Amino acid sequence: MAEPESSADVTALLVNWSNGDSRALDELMPLVYGELRRLAGAYLRRERATHTLQSTALVHEAFLRLVNQQDVQWRNRAHFFGIAAQMIRRILVDHARAAQASKRGSGAIRIELDDHMAVEQQKELDLVGLDDSLAKLTALDERQGRIVELRFFAGLSVEETAEVMQISTATVKREWSSARAWLYREMTRV
Repeated sequence: MAEPESSADVTALLVNWSNGDSRALDELMPLVYGELRRLAGAYLRRERATHTLQSTALVHEAFLRLVNQQDVQWRNRAHFFGIAAQMIRRILVDHARAAQASKRGSGAIRIELDDHMAVEQQKELDLVGLDDSLAKLTALDERQGRIVELRFFAGLSVEETAEVMQISTATVKREWSSARAWLYREMTRV
């Protein structure tokens, strides 16, 4: 994700911010903005080409939600990006659900896709479907759901995920593999 030295800087600023130092937030923003923008860009590249949400707007919305978090005792950079992943996920899913709702009954003409276009369409991420499947997984296994959220939505490494969850890297690897297989089966059911 970021250089190790900036990780320590981010952690120190997060702790200071948690302790009421508003100047720490001003110093934190430039250190995390690029990473938040990279995460947002990665998610939006998986979206359909006609997606209207821009990465800058997504980052700003996520950062506003993060700033408005009350009672969060930030532990470190990985914890911050874990919470950021939750925010980004919620924003994207809310946007996708709103887009789906506006399409229902809108009088749009249905067009059959040829084989080439159908392949292109399959490359797009069904964010609403993923969110629904992830909610089911989390109901079955909360730890696996959290690992998927941290690895997929926050882009955390195995090591960072282990640190946030306070479990071993071997457990993260095992649970990540199992969760991905479960989600794949769930999302490819017909």
